[in-house]
Amino acid sequence: MADWVYPLGTAAEGCWDVSLGTADSTLEVKGWAHTGLKVATLAPGAAVELPATGEERIVIPLSGAFEATVDGQEFPLAGRASVFSGPTDVLYSGTGKAVTVSSSDGGRVAIATAPAKVSYPTRLVTAAETPVELRGAGNCSRQVHNFGTPAALEADRFIVCEVLTPAGNWSSYPPHKHDEEKDGETRLEEIYYFETRVTSLAGPAAGPAPDADAIGYQRVYASDERPIDVSAEVRTGDVVLVPYGWHGPAMAAPGYDMYYLNVMAGPGRVRDWLISDDPHHGWVRQTWAGQDVDPRLPFAG
Repeated sequence: MADWVYPLGTAAEGCWDVSLGTADSTLEVKGWAHTGLKVATLAPGAAVELPATGEERIVIPLSGAFEATVDGQEFPLAGRASVFSGPTDVLYSGTGKAVTVSSSDGGRVAIATAPAKVSYPTRLVTAAETPVELRGAGNCSRQVHNFGTPAALEADRFIVCEVLTPAGNWSSYPPHKHDEEKDGETRLEEIYYFETRVTSLAGPAAGPAPDADAIGYQRVYASDERPIDVSAEVRTGDVVLVPYGWHGPAMAAPGYDMYYLNVMAGPGRVRDWLISDDPHHGWVRQTWAGQDVDPRLPFAG
């Protein structure tokens, strides 16, 4: 059985903290074919380069500001202090385009990828243009940045967004799946890249313990005869792959906020996020109508 959980460092390659599923990744994941992710931590003045190939990409600053160059054209990305500081500028590049990303002051950057055949124009999506959604209610409240969804971005294959979950809340819930092509569902594999922090929104006046360990949890389990059983403890820099099956919840442990970047794509004809809820738990959605969104949202700088 393939390995679906990659703690920080286990998917590193060269200058990349994470290199999974991309055209030049050397770490092979059996059966993984439609999405990729690279993450790099750049020193001041450093740069990373991705050659022209048959994949589309989105450059996503995680912390710090960057400059991306696509086919000789430069795009400043204002960035942010951290993933918990609200949306960021992102840059989409279509297939067959070389991309260079640099940072004058240093920072951490993610690049989501997907093999693609149709090339769409390079596009800068600014933080101000990013659709921000407050999804769910009560302790299922979360914040979604929909910069790479079909409604927000013209692209060939992938769907990309980021989700922020306040300490103690559950997201990616009720458990759901998108692992077959049928009415009301699309087949999409999915990458979860996590970051966590000690919450700054609540806590004792004395602050957290000096050895506080910001953790969260991710669950994936079988929806049919294909075996999968993931109950992973996750921290900043960890990756969980979802090839199929029910997935959720993503749990932010009390005291620790959680962020994850989602990258989804599949072989189907339609680029759309159509899901089926686990019938044992889908009823939970109906309870949100009588609850308020968590007042700790939205996260902002």
